[in-house]
Amino acid sequence: MDLFTAFVDRVSSLVSELGFGQTGWGFYLLGGAAMTLAVTVFAMIIGAIVGALVTWAKLADNVPAKIVGNIYTVVLRGAPELLIIYMVYFGKVVDLIGNTVSALGLGDSHVINSFLAGALGVGLISAAYQAEVFRGAYTAIFKGEIEAARSIGMHRFMRFRRIIAPQIMRYAIPGLGNVFQLSIKDSALISVTGLVEIMNASNKAAGSTKQFFMFFIVGACLYLVLTSISTRMFNAGERRVAKTFRRPVGM
Repeated sequence: MDLFTAFVDRVSSLVSELGFGQTGWGFYLLGGAAMTLAVTVFAMIIGAIVGALVTWAKLADNVPAKIVGNIYTVVLRGAPELLIIYMVYFGKVVDLIGNTVSALGLGDSHVINSFLAGALGVGLISAAYQAEVFRGAYTAIFKGEIEAARSIGMHRFMRFRRIIAPQIMRYAIPGLGNVFQLSIKDSALISVTGLVEIMNASNKAAGSTKQFFMFFIVGACLYLVLTSISTRMFNAGERRVAKTFRRPVGM
C-alpha cells in the first residue's frame, strides 16, 4: 500500500510540474514551442528570398554570379550551423536593428537581437538548401512550355509569373517541406543566444525541477508535434497544387 501511495504521489507531482498552474511549466513550454515556430517561419521567409537570389545566380549565364552562388551553397551547407548562428549573433547588424527597434519602444533589445539572430542564422542556412530545391524544380520544368511562351512574344516577367514560378512551387513543395523540418531542428541551436524556444525552455524546466529525462522527453514530443503538423500541411499543399496541373503531352 505504501508503494502504491508513493507511486500516486510521484505521478501527481509530475502532473503538477507539467501542468498549467502556478507551479507548472506547461505555459512556459508552450511559449517555447510558439517561439520555435515563429523563428522557423521567419527563417523560411528569409531563406526563400535569399535562396531565390542564389538560385538565379547559379542558373545565370554570368560566370561570376554562378561562382558566387555555388560558393554560397557549398559554404553554408558545409559549415556547422552553430558557427553560423554565432557569427550572426555577434555581428553588428543584428545589434543595430535590435537597438533601433528597442529605441522606438517596440520591444526588448535582447529579445529582439536573439530573435533576429536566430531567424537570420537559420534563414541563411535554409537559403542554401532552398536554393538547391528551387534549382532542381526549375530543371524539372518542361522546356517546351518556356520555348512556346518565348515564341509567341511573352516577355520575361510574364513567363516567370505565369509559367516558371507556379511550376517551380509545384515541384519544390516536397523539398521545401524537408527544409522546413530541418529548420525546426536547427532552431534548437538558437538557445545559445538566450532565446527561450523549446530546447531552452525544456532545459530550464529540467534544471529547476531536476526532472531532466521527463522534460527533455516533453521537448522531443513538442518537436515531433511541430514536424508532424508541418508534414501534413505540406502534403496537403502538394496534393492541392498537383490538381491544377496536367502532364504535358509527350512526357
